[in-house]
Amino acid sequence: MIMRTWTARATPDGTAAYRTYFEDVLLPLLRARPGFEGGYLVAGTESLETLTLWASLDAIRAFAGEDCTAAVVEPEARAVLIDYDRVVEHKVVLVDARG
Repeated sequence: MIMRTWTARATPDGTAAYRTYFEDVLLPLLRARPGFEGGYLVAGTESLETLTLWASLDAIRAFAGEDCTAAVVEPEARAVLIDYDRVVEHKVVLVDARG
C-alpha cells in the first residue's frame, strides 16, 4: 500500500471550507477510483494535510497522471487555501495498525 501525502495552509474559515470540499466533493470521486483504499484529512493551526492510501503507484497514476508527484488541486480547493504544495510525497506503508 502507498500513502500519498500533501500539505496546504489555510485560515480557520479556509480549513472549514476545505473540509466540506474534501468530504462532499473529493472523497466521492476518490472512492470511485480503482485502487483507492481510504484517506485522512488532518489539520494543524494553519496547516492541512491529506493522507490518501492507494493499492499501487499505478492506481495513483490513473488518478494523478503520469507525473504522479504533481499535486492535483482543483480550482474549488485552491480558492479556499492560502498556499499549497505543488508536489506530493509517496511512502510505502510498512505496517497498517488500523486492524
